[in-house]
Amino acid sequence: MTVPFQKYHGTGNDFLIIPADEYVSNRGALAERECDREEGVGADGILYLALEERFSPPRVVMTLVQPDGATAPMCGNGARCAAEWAMRRTGADSVMIDTQAGTLRADRTDGDITIEMGTPTFDPKAVPVRADEPVFEQEIEGLEVTMVNTGVPHAVAFVDDVDDIDLEAVAPPIRYGDEFPAGTNVTIASPDGSGGFDQRSYERGVEAETDSCGTGAVGIAVVARRLGRTDADPVDVHPPGGHLRVSFNDRGNATLTGPVEHEFDGEVAIKSPTEL
Repeated sequence: MTVPFQKYHGTGNDFLIIPADEYVSNRGALAERECDREEGVGADGILYLALEERFSPPRVVMTLVQPDGATAPMCGNGARCAAEWAMRRTGADSVMIDTQAGTLRADRTDGDITIEMGTPTFDPKAVPVRADEPVFEQEIEGLEVTMVNTGVPHAVAFVDDVDDIDLEAVAPPIRYGDEFPAGTNVTIASPDGSGGFDQRSYERGVEAETDSCGTGAVGIAVVARRLGRTDADPVDVHPPGGHLRVSFNDRGNATLTGPVEHEFDGEVAIKSPTEL
C-alpha cells in the first residue's frame, strides 16, 4: 500500500504534504521514517491537510507531524506551504488555515505567500517558561536569551555573527533546559548590515538546525522591536534558505511573507499495520 504526497518548501523549510483523508494509522512512525534525509524522502515534517472548499475563503485544517513523531501546534513556513497547496487547488488568492495554535489567514502577495501569525507573547505561562516575569536577555548556556511564543516557544538571542556560533553544540542544552517545561526552539540572530537580521534556528521536534524557521523569524522581529534593536516594518530576516519579511498589521498581529515552491510529487509505502 502506498500514500501519495507532494513536497513543498518555504525558504528551504521543507515538508511532505499528504491529504488528511489518506489513511495512515501511525502518522508519527511515518514521519520518523520518511523525514530522515538518508533513509527516507527527507523533510522537516509531514503536513496532513484537509481542504474545505465550501467556505469563502476556503479553509485548510493543518496537522504537522515532526521528524521525532510528535505533533507541533504551529509552523510558519509549513502554514505558508499549506496555503500555497490550497490556493493551487481552489484558484483562490486567500485561504484560512486552521492550526492547533489558532486560525490564520493567508494571502498571495506579488507571488509570495503572506500568513498572519497571531499575536506573539512574552507571558511566561504562555511561552511556557518557569519564571515569574517575562524573560528578557537572561544568560542561559552562554547566550543572552529572550523567551517569546510565536505559536511555539522560542529562545531568541542576538549575537555579533550567527556564523561564529556552533549552534548544534549550544542549542540542545537550551532546548532541553529545565526552565522550559515544553522544551523550546532556539533561534539566534545578528545584524545583516542593512537594517535586517541573519537567522539560524535549531528546531524542537526536528532536533537539528533547519534552513529556515518562520516562527523563529517572527520571534527575531518581535524581540528586536521590543529590545529597541529595530523600528523597521517590515523587518527583513535572512535564514540560510532565503529571505523572509515580518510585518505587524492593524490588529497587532505579526505577518510572515516569503516564497513557497512545489518541488515534486511521489508516494511513500505504508508497511505492515504493526509498524504503521
